[in-house]
Amino acid sequence: MIYQYPFGEVSNPLVQEDRTPKKAFVLGVYASSVHARWVKNGEVICDSLPIADEPRLFWDGNEKEENEIISRVAIPEALGALEPLGNHINGPVSKVLDEDILAPLGLSRDEVWLCDCLPEPKLFPSEYIDIRDKYNPLIKDYDLNDVTIRKRPVVFCDERRAREISEELIESEAELLILLGDIAIGQYLRKAAKVPYRTLEEYSEEFGYGERSTVTIRGREIEILPVAHPRQIGVYGAYNERWHTVHMEWEKKMKGEER
Repeated sequence: MIYQYPFGEVSNPLVQEDRTPKKAFVLGVYASSVHARWVKNGEVICDSLPIADEPRLFWDGNEKEENEIISRVAIPEALGALEPLGNHINGPVSKVLDEDILAPLGLSRDEVWLCDCLPEPKLFPSEYIDIRDKYNPLIKDYDLNDVTIRKRPVVFCDERRAREISEELIESEAELLILLGDIAIGQYLRKAAKVPYRTLEEYSEEFGYGERSTVTIRGREIEILPVAHPRQIGVYGAYNERWHTVHMEWEKKMKGEER
């Protein structure tokens, strides 16, 4: 099956490129897409249309790459144009990961192995509706490709995927596993390490927010550090103010320990 975006870009799994040993392993939820604004004759057809894979995991949404990606997407002139949205839409979690999670731990991006429970981008319900209502009616008249990227699932990490992630974790040689939010805990860690907790709330009640504990994965003891998902920390989209506040307190604590 070939998975395609509106206007033809093909989607592929996003995986860690630098496979050298790392100090920490970061497990997120799902790979993201690059989004663009679709306009025609000064009218916005779609304010945020997924058009391509991000160039790498936890991409920072920088303007140069964003423009390069948009420019290679071939949209018929009669259908308007695609415009950049900027890194408030493309790549906002990258800044949070670097500044609010890794930096307080004394880690740089080069020292971590990145991974997602779901390595392929999927469509949110609102994106699916936009494509259904605004793109699909044009397919026949303009000889456009069908959009075959699937909708966001309920299960991001099944047993098979959990085994794959564990293999990457062992390959990384990381001594610390950083888990970003409930899905990384409940859908991966619970399967891989047989832990009793399913959510960040349950973990924090037992160990405290931002506190480390030890689990066994594939016969190897490894420290884990569950924290809120970057969207919660950076207050992007739907978020819980409590997790933002709790994480900010953790950051202050970590900075105090550095001094």
